[in-house]
Amino acid sequence: MNKLLLVIATVGALSFQACSSFKAERVDEAKADEKAMEITDNWVDGDTIRVIDGAIKQVYAHKRFAEYNSKFQGKRIKLFVGEIRNNTTESYFPIKDLEDALLEKMSNSDYFTLIDASRRDNLLKEITYQNDGMVDPAQAKKVGKQSGADVMIFGDINMKPETRDGKTIKTYTVNIRLTDIQSAEEICRTREKINKFSSGGAKW
Repeated sequence: MNKLLLVIATVGALSFQACSSFKAERVDEAKADEKAMEITDNWVDGDTIRVIDGAIKQVYAHKRFAEYNSKFQGKRIKLFVGEIRNNTTESYFPIKDLEDALLEKMSNSDYFTLIDASRRDNLLKEITYQNDGMVDPAQAKKVGKQSGADVMIFGDINMKPETRDGKTIKTYTVNIRLTDIQSAEEICRTREKINKFSSGGAKW
């Protein structure tokens, strides 16, 4: 076998070995987060779930929330989610995903009924249309019948990076506040922290 054929045969064998060593694998959400941490110190989906679950548990366990809830005598508290602010320097932070996860948890809660504040303008336009003579009056929805929210949720996401022994530690803090609309009194607040590690130095 001449040298050219020997080189081709060797390259072919190495390519086959490389391809045969590749293996696709399905993983659950926890494993996916673990794999993601091997290549990035960025926020991942599991972080969102953990901080939202933790914040909701803190709300339910809070003494002042228990006192506030008792005033409703078994009725659900009407709530809408206000602004969740991204105070980090990371423009890619998935703030919308965090808001959606919070809304999903509140929607499944035994304590709250969600008010869709973000769609109120669209709802008002539809009610106005129905009462402009275009819809059977017996079927038209009436102005002034919408439910008013009792409480609002506000949130802030902060991130503080530090470098120690050649590793970057990014500490994310997610603060959630529950506030009574009528009195503007704060009912309770929660704080959840997530630490992310990387081998590089800080880049902020």
